Amino acid sequence: MTKSVTLLFPGQGSQYVGMGKDLDHTVFDKGNEILGYDLKKLMHEGPEDELKLTHNTQPAILKHSITLYNHLLPILAKYNVKIDRVLGHSVGEYAALAAAGVLSPYDAIHAVHLRGKFMQEAVPVGRGKMFAVLKVPADIVDRACKAVSLPESEVMPANFNDPTQIVISGESAACERAVAWLAENFKETHRAIELNVSAPFHSSLMKPAADKLREAFTRFKWHENKIPYIANINAIEYPAGTNPEKIIDNLYHQAYGPVLWTQSIEKLAPETLCIEVGPGKILMGLVRKINKDIKVFHLDKEDAFVELEKLLSGAM
Repeated sequence: MTKSVTLLFPGQGSQYVGMGKDLDHTVFDKGNEILGYDLKKLMHEGPEDELKLTHNTQPAILKHSITLYNHLLPILAKYNVKIDRVLGHSVGEYAALAAAGVLSPYDAIHAVHLRGKFMQEAVPVGRGKMFAVLKVPADIVDRACKAVSLPESEVMPANFNDPTQIVISGESAACERAVAWLAENFKETHRAIELNVSAPFHSSLMKPAADKLREAFTRFKWHENKIPYIANINAIEYPAGTNPEKIIDNLYHQAYGPVLWTQSIEKLAPETLCIEVGPGKILMGLVRKINKDIKVFHLDKEDAFVELEKLLSGAM
């Protein structure tokens, strides 16, 4: 039987100072020329406050993810392992699409740098917020957001991370009204935790950023995907050979629409082997909460590739 894997690419929040320090970056080292600063040094040495800036974070995560992917490919080839599909969480979708051949790694790193910049510029600091809502069903979170949203003060579900964690995002007062609505109307034990983020990502406040991004997309060369991918915005799996215009449209709407991560993972068969390709192991934790039968292996650890070879050879 042919062995196969699904590749997962993490998003913002997975970054840390020192990421990728032990990897050979020569396979993907022109990012500095595109960005005009030393991204590799920032990833390896910080300072953390600089790395956490959205326009730095997003290319750093993509660079680390694609570097790991380039190291992964020869191992998959050695054991005749097929990639069934790729998917990424938020900005991780760009790394997934680079892996699928839609964008060159250099166009992808440029695109996410602009994405981060446009998102940061879209909303003045303090105007937007995000809250992680824990242990509230999705339909109740959706009701809360709709109940309190006003034309100039909207809040909406932004990330469906796992069945017990949904992130809401939008105008600050609207987010606070949604949290208050849940406290009053949902009597079961739950929590709402304000996130330390620089902008209300995946909300309608990001529409100006999405519009700028769509215009910037014309600078890049887009190709049909060589590997199927699951889109954040609708949890649909698109076959290899999908028209690049459809992929561009999905990315445009993803910038100000929700990340349907739970719904995407629910599409996978329980026997799927997932490999998390990027910094940290956040996605491993989310997948286990969505479907504990799915096996996830993460590459951001010492001797990861040695362990992976044992796994693929049947020694683990």
